Amino acid sequence: MSGIAERWRVLSGSDNWEGLLDPLDSDLRRYLIHYATMIAPVSESFINEPASKNVGLPRYARKNLLARTGVVKGNPFKYEVTKYFYAPSTIKTPEAGYNVRAARSDAVLKESNWIGYVAAATDEGKIALGRRDILIVWRGTKPISEWKANFTFSLVKAPLIFGQHSLPLVHTGWYDMYTTINQDSALNQKSARDQIREEVARLIELYKGEEISITVTGHSLGSALATLNAVDLAVNPVNKNQQDNNVPVTAFFFGGPKVGDQNFKDAFSNQGNLRGMRISDVNDLVTMVPWGSQVGGKNILYEAVGVGFIIDSKKSEYLKPGLDIMVHHDLMFHMHGIDGFQGSRGGFEPKGDFDISKLNKYRQGLKDEYHVPVAWMNVKDKGMVQQEDGTYILDDHEVDETF
Repeated sequence: MSGIAERWRVLSGSDNWEGLLDPLDSDLRRYLIHYATMIAPVSESFINEPASKNVGLPRYARKNLLARTGVVKGNPFKYEVTKYFYAPSTIKTPEAGYNVRAARSDAVLKESNWIGYVAAATDEGKIALGRRDILIVWRGTKPISEWKANFTFSLVKAPLIFGQHSLPLVHTGWYDMYTTINQDSALNQKSARDQIREEVARLIELYKGEEISITVTGHSLGSALATLNAVDLAVNPVNKNQQDNNVPVTAFFFGGPKVGDQNFKDAFSNQGNLRGMRISDVNDLVTMVPWGSQVGGKNILYEAVGVGFIIDSKKSEYLKPGLDIMVHHDLMFHMHGIDGFQGSRGGFEPKGDFDISKLNKYRQGLKDEYHVPVAWMNVKDKGMVQQEDGTYILDDHEVDETF
């Protein structure tokens, strides 16, 4: 752990990861797998049962999220989740923002969904990480409305990030998700942007005088939103203390699509306290899109941001032959790909920083000889809980004072 604590600035990109990627630095390998691991709890704890009044909410209270999703045991990088944040479904659909139409008229959320969390390293985590890390995590696509937002490829200016007359253009659907207020949602009276910025400002003030970092991460759709979030935090410091201390902002994007045009890429690259790494599997089609959009009669191309790090999980001898190509977009396959990455040396050699049993967590991944059940992760009894009289009720959401 001492290597990571002592080298955190380099591992967070102070030198743009120069000389660390091929061969992959052992501390950086663990660092990347750590941040990918922190994404999974959001997707795994999202309630999408249409019969539930809690559809769109987190299954667990903040204090229990990380422990209930298996990222605490054996993990020296300890965090406390301090804030859940929510994003509106900005494209109106008959499904009202859910995977399927909510069966209950008393559903807690309307046209809004839980999409991530803010956490701060605990005192124990600070020792392992070398500083007080403020972590912002975004999940991948869940509701139908988010899929529709993904395919809204038109480009727009981003005045809340770059100013009214700025040049950068960004993906319309994702900018809307990041910045829109939904007055119909009890938990989206403020945009996801403002929810996050207020919490980050609070944490920076709480830990002023300490060495602080901001790390933003996400997978798939979450990667796109993390891209907007990271550049926003760099361009627009949340408070004077952040600006004075030049708090570094680092973003790790896993399996993410492109977000903006060349001007956006330039704006991202020109922020002195911002670093980003784009981790993509060579077999993952999502990382290749969007291609472009018509703006004023011209075809404007989307451009990728950050330092690229390309893995190839297909090289693994652990994987069952004939898997669907989309498995290489799976976050677990990304972590396996990082663990076994050999770069220009060729081949694939897992270093043991990732538990291969997780390749069967959501789908078939491992060869049968490893004797791991397929899609073994599940929610016990779909949230149905037996009462003292023997009857069952749907009780799938832990009450949290601020959800």
